[in-house]
Amino acid sequence: MSDLPRHVDIHEEGPREGFQIEPGPISTERKIALIDALSETGLKRIQVASFVNPKRVPGWADAEAVVAGIHPHQGVRYTALWLNEKGLERAVALNGKLSLRGNISMCASEPFSRRNQNRGLEENVRVQHAQIGIFKANGIPVESISMMAAFGCNFAGEITPATVVATAAQGFDIAAAHDLTIKSLSLADTMAWATPESIKRVVGAVRERWPALRLNLHLHDTRGLGLANAYAGLEMGVASFDASVAGLGGCPFAGHKGAAGNVCTEDLAFMCEEMGIETGIDVEKLVAAAQLAEEIVGHPLPGSVMRGGTLAKYRKH
Repeated sequence: MSDLPRHVDIHEEGPREGFQIEPGPISTERKIALIDALSETGLKRIQVASFVNPKRVPGWADAEAVVAGIHPHQGVRYTALWLNEKGLERAVALNGKLSLRGNISMCASEPFSRRNQNRGLEENVRVQHAQIGIFKANGIPVESISMMAAFGCNFAGEITPATVVATAAQGFDIAAAHDLTIKSLSLADTMAWATPESIKRVVGAVRERWPALRLNLHLHDTRGLGLANAYAGLEMGVASFDASVAGLGGCPFAGHKGAAGNVCTEDLAFMCEEMGIETGIDVEKLVAAAQLAEEIVGHPLPGSVMRGGTLAKYRKH
């Protein structure tokens, strides 16, 4: 077990993660309002849109309008998601507003890859090679690999640490073919199979193979283990996490009606700060943003600190 990190980076994905699954309709202006509120909290990276097929994900049919309408805050990187070359081209066209970073996107599950990206793993390798060509042509750096379904899959079942290592190795092979240096790997618990023990097994297996590699965890909270899994990651020295304000979101292709969003941003930030781990986030402002998110979607969201509050006012007494 590693020492706990002194600082963690929390990547906010609530807008993209949440508005892709909400039945809506949610106006472009309200989406922008939430992003602007999040920009004031100290978060350094916010994923603000998804450039995907609007027929499959109608909640992001207005991606270009949202990106064009946000009010950028100095020091904040605004990022976006895409799953294919067309989506990437749409994001590139808005490069003045977005901070674009290339990524080699892998999946540890063949059936989930087909459901989520409409292609098998072999075809995905070809797509990744092609996308790297587009990244290079547009001067976009590629320094990371991401992996979906890294802890288990509702369609393929258990995903072993050996499969995760082999999938990551394939990503490194893709990078090597283009003379790219990979600095980080993001492991996604896309369908919420992870437990604290499996987090430690998978992270341990990856660390054994690539000890200097920076790791990021993308943890869904469908079974209520998001924070416990994040804590396990912290114990393994992981210092980078994706999160979703108020617990917004869920994966529309997980095959599970109860699929929840990422671990809640304000809950994760509160836990880290109480453990003496710096986040750079104003948790009170983040709580206000979470309450705004709940108002926008018009139904209760699962965040806890947004209801229970922080301990600051009690410490004053």
